[in-house]
Amino acid sequence: MEMEPVKRLTKDVRSAVKGTGSRGLSQQEARFLVDAYYQMQGNRIRADNQVRSMSDSTEPHQVLDWLSAQDRILETQIKAALDIYSMTNVVGEWSRSICGIGPVIAAGLLAHIDIKQAPTVGHIWSFAGLNPKQTWRRGQKRPWNASLKTLCWKMGESFVKVKSREDGYYGRVYESRKAFEIEQNKSGAYGDQADAMLVAVPKHKQAATYKKRILPDSHIHMRAKRYAVKLFLAHWHEKAFEHEYQRKPPLPYVIEHLGHGHYIAPPE
Repeated sequence: MEMEPVKRLTKDVRSAVKGTGSRGLSQQEARFLVDAYYQMQGNRIRADNQVRSMSDSTEPHQVLDWLSAQDRILETQIKAALDIYSMTNVVGEWSRSICGIGPVIAAGLLAHIDIKQAPTVGHIWSFAGLNPKQTWRRGQKRPWNASLKTLCWKMGESFVKVKSREDGYYGRVYESRKAFEIEQNKSGAYGDQADAMLVAVPKHKQAATYKKRILPDSHIHMRAKRYAVKLFLAHWHEKAFEHEYQRKPPLPYVIEHLGHGHYIAPPE
């Protein structure tokens, strides 16, 4: 029996995404599509791995081949829809101009963040789970948005990948911050954090490193990556705030009131 292929985006669907029809793609629809994209990507990768493992055997795998092909088409079509959606907004356009930010991440940021609910970038950092003071215990409501936090993790990984590119601005931010974090770690600046980790998880697989009152390389990597992501979100907030209110946003609390760091303008 011949299996019907997945239908590609029609002109009407593309118009709906652009908003040239009766309405454009809603934030809720965009959030669903971003989540669906990553789910299908994961399914396709698993199917591809299964096909490869069966290729050396005599077991039939035509159906898996078909499923992998369909997932690939759907993945491509969803990405095409999010490509259109992310370019219908000036903030999305700015995001897309950044090396390491593609249509899915740009669309996800637009879909998850409501600038009217974020008077400062600190609100976005908290919503994305990037506030170190936030805690979450089992049985409690999660204080951040899990999908946005995952999106920011993917964004950080993307910045790491472009660190050697001439136009990889946030990749260079990551690399510079990592060098700073390494020196801080060597000087013992994070000794208290290492002690706290041992108290929280005495049998941690990196316990030997924490006992030296330093953080392991993986921890340093995450700190530097998180710094680059938070800087990008500060710039994203500035662009979105200016577009919405036609004025500059207030400085982040840590800069304005606590004297931490200094203002860094968004790359143009």
